[in-house]
Amino acid sequence: MSSTLDIGAIRAQFPILRQTVHGRRLAYLDNAATTQKPEAVLQAIDRYYRTSNANVHRAVHELAGRATTQYEAARDRIGAFVKVAREQVVFTRGTTEAINLVARSYLQPRLQPGDEVLLTGMEHHSNIVPWQLVGAKTVAAPVLDDGSLDLDAWKQRLSARTKLVAVAQISNTLGTINPIADIVAAAHARGVPVLVDGAQGIAHLRTDLTALDIDFYAFSSHKLYGPTGFGALVAKREHLEAMPPWHGGGDMIRTVAFEGSTWNDVPYKFEAGTPDIAGAIGCAAAIDWLDALDVERVAAHEHALLEYATEQLSRIPGLRLIGTAPHKAGILSFVMNGPHPQDIGSILDMEGVAIRTGHHCTMPLMQRFGVPATARASLAVYNDRDDIDQLVAALQKVRRLFA
Repeated sequence: MSSTLDIGAIRAQFPILRQTVHGRRLAYLDNAATTQKPEAVLQAIDRYYRTSNANVHRAVHELAGRATTQYEAARDRIGAFVKVAREQVVFTRGTTEAINLVARSYLQPRLQPGDEVLLTGMEHHSNIVPWQLVGAKTVAAPVLDDGSLDLDAWKQRLSARTKLVAVAQISNTLGTINPIADIVAAAHARGVPVLVDGAQGIAHLRTDLTALDIDFYAFSSHKLYGPTGFGALVAKREHLEAMPPWHGGGDMIRTVAFEGSTWNDVPYKFEAGTPDIAGAIGCAAAIDWLDALDVERVAAHEHALLEYATEQLSRIPGLRLIGTAPHKAGILSFVMNGPHPQDIGSILDMEGVAIRTGHHCTMPLMQRFGVPATARASLAVYNDRDDIDQLVAALQKVRRLFA
């Protein structure tokens, strides 16, 4: 491969990859659902609980001071990673909660009857349902046969009724990389803010939110080699200042009285209650780990592996790839003549290959391509050609069983 990364050394940093499954080497290809965690992340979380476990912002004793320092350092690290000021980073439980926060606190107070949120046909349910829950009309631009966004059709749907544009940076089902810069420019020309669902993009693309001029960016730690249950909403400060709190409780207040309360500064006014301190620390450790590898080198490795996997899967009779856009990340969705994707996943599991099957929380996209579900293999930096070869051999077994 063209990558200069030592994939063997990288794989050795992931304890979970050393195991066997059903007596076979584990080929973990379900990274779009969640990535595995390197020793650096596991050790950071363990070290916090062993040496610094205490609540943040609320005490003057030594452990609380250490916990608070590490927790707030994570905010600095995330901000630096996506090129924004720390005050723009709101900690959440992940992408889903971040999008719901924008729906409830930014969009809902501004909605009038008939107002629209402009989406694409490839959005995850988490970037569809929250807008509907607050009463917005969701309008989706079509997806072309190769899985690319029909950008001209998207622009035609951008109208005076559009109050927000919400788009995936990378499709979790197709791997399509959307033209975010073009989308932001077109939306901003009409005064429309843009939310980007970065759940799939954060670990695979170098993302400079200031340069891209994105209004809201949501991501999850667990798809970034970090722990589950943690993520962030990164937003322009003027939006955060104008938005009311969504959750009420401790730490998000400045004053409390029975007659009324006042709110803390941003980002803290959106962070009620005891936070996921270990999650923040683990996420920062994951960013340190990934940054040390260099996101561009990681992307080059994953792209080379995607090209190899695409070539190998295309040779399997009766297998159809869904999503062949010219600009895509390491996701391969496919169906086969005969077996249901659930059957494919079950057989592959017995061969030690972990993939995802189902509609991938993109039911409208399944309808677009006329399938009830797909099988999906998704790549991460620790994957190699051995994983792809193991996948292909297992798929050949599926084909023989259903011949």
